Amino acid sequence: MKYHVLIIAVLLIAGALIAGCSQSQPATQQPSGTASVIKVGVIASLTGPASNVGTNMWNSAQVAADKINAAGGVTLKDGTKAQIKLIVGDDESTQTGGQKAATKLITDDKVDILVGGYSSAVTSSYQQTIAEYRIPYVVTGASSPIITHRTDIDTSYIFHHCPTTDSYGEYTTLFIDEVVRPAVNKKLGASADRPFRLALLYQDTAFGKGIQTAVNNTITKNKLNIQLVSQQNFKMGDTDFRTQLTAIKAAKPDAVYNGAFPNEGAPIITQARRDIGLNTIFLNAENNDNAQFYKDLGQYGEGVIIESRFSPYTAPAGAVADAQNEFKQSYFKRFGTYPDMMGASTYDGVFIAAEAIKKAGNTDKATVRQALLDLEMPQIIEAMKDQTCSFSPDFRESTFDLWMEQLAYNATLGEARPSIVWPDNLKTTDFVLPSWYVAGSSS
Repeated sequence: MKYHVLIIAVLLIAGALIAGCSQSQPATQQPSGTASVIKVGVIASLTGPASNVGTNMWNSAQVAADKINAAGGVTLKDGTKAQIKLIVGDDESTQTGGQKAATKLITDDKVDILVGGYSSAVTSSYQQTIAEYRIPYVVTGASSPIITHRTDIDTSYIFHHCPTTDSYGEYTTLFIDEVVRPAVNKKLGASADRPFRLALLYQDTAFGKGIQTAVNNTITKNKLNIQLVSQQNFKMGDTDFRTQLTAIKAAKPDAVYNGAFPNEGAPIITQARRDIGLNTIFLNAENNDNAQFYKDLGQYGEGVIIESRFSPYTAPAGAVADAQNEFKQSYFKRFGTYPDMMGASTYDGVFIAAEAIKKAGNTDKATVRQALLDLEMPQIIEAMKDQTCSFSPDFRESTFDLWMEQLAYNATLGEARPSIVWPDNLKTTDFVLPSWYVAGSSS
């Protein structure tokens, strides 16, 4: 009985001590929407056909987060500083993988904002999940305008920090008309009104079809003297393009515009010149400005054209070149290679996400979305219209300054290297037709 009384007394004293400690050191409650860590989900293709670019996007996001955190992180409304914590979701280069990655990041990892997305087909497959959870998403790779233009679901939380196929498809087509067509006519000694013979070889996805649509619309809208002599498609991830290239060669094109990923574009060009004898100019979408693309092309990179806004190996003169060089060196120091265009866009995207949360003052998703709508921040490493990162009020799209590059083979490196050839205010050299170039026809 004495022992029972003693135990009860000890318990009463312990309880009093605990209560006293609780009263003297009250627990602090974190204000709603604030955090000591900001969770940024990065959706990237770490496996599958797009893994080359996807890995580059993920690596670039890490370089961006490191720089932000080293500078102290993100200042919130209550004056505290929060560190960026990246969490990656591998979309596996498939629609099913994309849905799994997005759902896990949102429901399990409970990220505050999303960045990334490469394939338009994959990204569009999980947009319903973004709409359902109303989480801000800065898309930095999927270039089909459907990403923010579609009306079957709510896209109001999705922001497009990537030129669309509409914009760069038009840009490339205008370059063909202004620069390539006159050069071909001069080589042939043909009249200025000779129609330019263009072939399209495009991925059978929203990305590739977007390029096809943009080219057709640009020719019609601007009444360009360009004739589409062949329009061939292929499945994402294909590796053998000789059937389509044989059909294109029979159509006698003056040039071929590829709507392809780097792992497709390099074998297209190699097979065309090496196996089919299609010695023409190949024009490529901006996602091909990728270090692995240069390696895979080797000698067949000579004369190739890439529409671009960031390159591992060149940049327009000025402040943006200095910012790009710093990023390239930081990336190379960590990963032993140079970043590509989609990596640069994702690097930008992490900074944009951090700035939006800083402007919002917290991580409340509706408040962060509004901050993205109102965003006006200086360009980061990509050249932007008016040197400013902002989103259009209608479809929440960024506007970039673009350029066209032409590759020249460097035998010492065993790879080609780019020079800017258009527009005139950015170019470092003139466009040339290689000595081996064969036009489609003389008339």
